[in-house]
Amino acid sequence: MNHKSFIFLGLSLSMFFLPSCNGGKKDTGGRTDTPTSGTIQFVSDESFSPIVDELRSQFEFDFPNAHLQPIYTDEITGLQMLKEQKTCLLITSRALSPSEKAYIETQRQVPKVFPIGYDGLALIVNRQNNDTCISVKDAKRILSGEAQDWSDVYPGSKRGKIEVVFDNKQSATLHYVVDSLLDGKPIDSPNIVAAKTSKDVVDYVDKTPNAIGVIGSNWLNDQRDTTNITFKKNIHVMAISANDKAHDGNSWQPYQAYLLDGRYPFVRTLYCILVDPRNALPRRFANWISEPKGQLIIFKSGLLPYRGQINVRKVNVKNQ
Repeated sequence: MNHKSFIFLGLSLSMFFLPSCNGGKKDTGGRTDTPTSGTIQFVSDESFSPIVDELRSQFEFDFPNAHLQPIYTDEITGLQMLKEQKTCLLITSRALSPSEKAYIETQRQVPKVFPIGYDGLALIVNRQNNDTCISVKDAKRILSGEAQDWSDVYPGSKRGKIEVVFDNKQSATLHYVVDSLLDGKPIDSPNIVAAKTSKDVVDYVDKTPNAIGVIGSNWLNDQRDTTNITFKKNIHVMAISANDKAHDGNSWQPYQAYLLDGRYPFVRTLYCILVDPRNALPRRFANWISEPKGQLIIFKSGLLPYRGQINVRKVNVKNQ
């Protein structure tokens, strides 16, 4: 008889409201949106598009006169659009740098930056690849280019060269790897593939036995599974260990519980960056994401909400 344990999370939420951006003053840019009506565009890093689509859809259901048009692009382009006042809201995985904040303030705007949740940066491999436990140390060796062949990490492996697959070279995913995992050093693997989008990363790994993909965990959950304990069937999600030698007993996949307790090591924060001189629809949507309903959607998507009390319980499943 086999025993398997799953950890389920419960969520208790409280209200949170953003302060006004500029005391309710209106701009002269021709916008006509109100906090609950009108049409606006906003920008998100493409790696967060699944959760952003869920949030947008529910917000429009709650406020039928509001129409949100997301622009999914890379982090650098999104930040540039924010600085050029081509958007009032950006959703990405880092806060503004001091120089970026100072630049926006020279335009007589006051940016608001606040976290809305956490996701895991996941490593995925082909279903034919049964080497699915990896240490942080070896993951960094692959990403830095030090380990270029699967046998460099798994002695005896005959899968050949490692192809490292990202969504694109300006994405929040790649910037997290460079800034947080490689201490600012550029990715130097000779076999990097830029797959354009997160979906393309999954598809590429699905077709390429020697590939390892780097992707946000919000792309991985099987939407048919309401417990958030099932990943997509067409790829393996690697379990990562903080120890030098990884094995089943000390390696963890990016489930919510392991993001929460720190066992999963690659966790990044999702932020809303808001510059809304009208104090209207962009601000209301950003505020709503931090309210109980928005945080519950983040929770149900398999990510970890920023606000709310998390309750953890362990369930043992017996397989005859």
